[in-house]
Amino acid sequence: MSYMKTKSFAGFSVFLLIFVLSTTVFGQKSKTKPKITSKQKPIIFAVLNDGERIEPIAEITKGKLIETINGGGEEKSLLNFSHNYYKPKTTYNLIFGGAKNGAVTVQSSNPKADCGKNAATVTTQSTRAKLKGLVMGLATNDAVIKSSSGIRRLPTPAERGEIETLVRAEFVKQGVSANAAKNMKYHNLTALDVDNDGKAEMVGTFWTENSSNERNLLFFIAEKAESGKYVFGYSEYEKVTPENVMSGELKDLDEHGIGHELLLDVYEFNGDGTAEIFTLGKAFEGYNYYAYSRQNGKWTRVFEGYNYHCAY
Repeated sequence: MSYMKTKSFAGFSVFLLIFVLSTTVFGQKSKTKPKITSKQKPIIFAVLNDGERIEPIAEITKGKLIETINGGGEEKSLLNFSHNYYKPKTTYNLIFGGAKNGAVTVQSSNPKADCGKNAATVTTQSTRAKLKGLVMGLATNDAVIKSSSGIRRLPTPAERGEIETLVRAEFVKQGVSANAAKNMKYHNLTALDVDNDGKAEMVGTFWTENSSNERNLLFFIAEKAESGKYVFGYSEYEKVTPENVMSGELKDLDEHGIGHELLLDVYEFNGDGTAEIFTLGKAFEGYNYYAYSRQNGKWTRVFEGYNYHCAY
């Protein structure tokens, strides 16, 4: 009988020791695990990769755009972002032409991935928006203000002709040869109506090859002046040579749009009656994001952000 009591006590002691050690170990793990907090703010996403991917551009705070967590941010912040915005089956409004034109539904995300830590895989449903290649869009959980016309189209032949004349003149003004300007190329030229006045604004990304070792890039917003002719409301010219390119290869600009500023879409988020223009600048290790607002009759860049993907 005494043997049985001794054996039982010994067994109990071993059990107690294992329980204490297990509790200590698990307690230590729980202390180091990042704490997830739940809070969703109004946010604008870029809809990329033929409508199969989103990543954040900015939060909307008191009518202003605030940069969100970068893809190279801390683990806790990335986990929080994924928990708050990327739960499977979460749905956002698809913005195309500045108006709600469908839905974007989250499928999955991985904040611990090697690349794209703050991106999500999505499906896009729209009866109108055909997202493909450089035709991209926006998504948001914001209450969509119905102030934009929803117009997003190709320019008419007359509009295209007038814009191309304007662009050629700008290239020549910047020192590009007349022959190179004559043979200019473009990534996109899109007609929009940012204030629903029936007059199309044009957003374009053109480039030319002044020599084999030089590329000339032009991004612009053009609108009709009182004369009825198109003028630049905003333009940015850049000359690029191989030493300016991370890969040293100018073909990366030509084939993949690296270094070019490209239209995403327009969205009215601050209640001033004019939709802001959102763009993307492709880089080797991530994307730059910009937003333009018409202020006092002039287009001004009001936001710059960057989202790191992974090392080149």
